[in-house]
Amino acid sequence: MTEFKAWHGKAMSKAFTKENDGDEQGGLLPDRAIPPYPNLVTADGLAQIEAIISQLTAKREAAVRAADTLTSASASRDLRYWNPRLATATLTESDATSAVQFGSRVTLKRAEGSTRTYRIVGTDEGDPSRGTLSYTSPLAQALVGQEVGDSVKVAATDAEIVAIT
Repeated sequence: MTEFKAWHGKAMSKAFTKENDGDEQGGLLPDRAIPPYPNLVTADGLAQIEAIISQLTAKREAAVRAADTLTSASASRDLRYWNPRLATATLTESDATSAVQFGSRVTLKRAEGSTRTYRIVGTDEGDPSRGTLSYTSPLAQALVGQEVGDSVKVAATDAEIVAIT
């Protein structure tokens, strides 16, 4: 019992020290996972990546000047994600075709009459709430190759493709 108390006391006192605050001291943050898919981007997506890198570079430089190690580490971690994304970006534009493809804007009409337009874009650009779908998403995969008049499953219902631009 004495050994437990002695060990327990040491563990408790060590538990309240700041000996290992790696993140607060600017320790290396884990890298963001880079998607395994080809890095296809639209012109907008390429511009977004360039703007993000510019903002992160400025943020890191300001953090270094201010000796803000946590912000510097965070910006560095994000740059380790975005710099390779820029280096591997493949600008891809849609061709004039009647079938849905990367870069297409597709308008879907559900059975109850609601319509929604999505643009098929790169993995970093996808945000369904803003009307963009990553080309790797299930809905985008279901749409690619389809034409006006075709139906696809959207959630649990069918939707008809009413326009492709």
